[in-house]
Amino acid sequence: MTKVSNQPAVLRVENLNLSYGDYEVLSEVTFEVKDGSCLVVMGGSGCGKSTLLKSLVGLLEPAGGDIFFGSNNLWSSSLKEREAVLRGFGVLFQGGALWSSMNLIENVSLPLETYTELSDPEIALVAEYKLGLVGLSGYEEFYPSQLSGGMKKRAGLARAMALDPKILFFDEPSAGLDPLSSRRLDDLINELKESLGITFVVVSHELASIFEIADDSIFLDSKTKTLLEQASPTWLLENSDHDHVRSFLSRGSFT
Repeated sequence: MTKVSNQPAVLRVENLNLSYGDYEVLSEVTFEVKDGSCLVVMGGSGCGKSTLLKSLVGLLEPAGGDIFFGSNNLWSSSLKEREAVLRGFGVLFQGGALWSSMNLIENVSLPLETYTELSDPEIALVAEYKLGLVGLSGYEEFYPSQLSGGMKKRAGLARAMALDPKILFFDEPSAGLDPLSSRRLDDLINELKESLGITFVVVSHELASIFEIADDSIFLDSKTKTLLEQASPTWLLENSDHDHVRSFLSRGSFT
């Protein structure tokens, strides 16, 4: 294992077990995410990447184990305490999850209207600022149907950032994007990480993006239902003891 920085861990997962009924998805998963880093969750199809993400963001209760955000244990907290923790991060799923009946500034304003006591003018200013951060100034009145796939992803990112989250979770951010749009999104992730100190947890199988954005990574294995290794993708490619980890990172052909 390699250390990505001397920063403290903002997220710790300890002996996590995930299942759907009697079907076990992952067992005894343990890892941590350093403050200000980007950790990529990777592995072959059916290894539990999206299932892990669902548990991290409060959508799937574990069968066992713990998830800590700072000193807060997500799943053993009271409902009120858990809701407070969940408001501390943003989530962007594959489709961007924008409301089609709302324009962009209305989409980004929604979390601010729901969870803050800001006035309408203050909300509008914050929403405009968030859209500007992702390169969408001037598109405030556009509707999702008027945007390209890459612009929808960036708009979804702006909404995920509305409440100034400490951590942003992405599920396959490059899915459905052309190579140029994917590269622009990678650049945006790196820029936000460096300029704002945001911590990212990204589920991805896109090798180009993995090597571009990841400071650290974990590799999940569908056969053993475990986390095999945690290290930077470059380190794993050159040093992993697992042939299929190196195969995944060199050719992306492991299934």
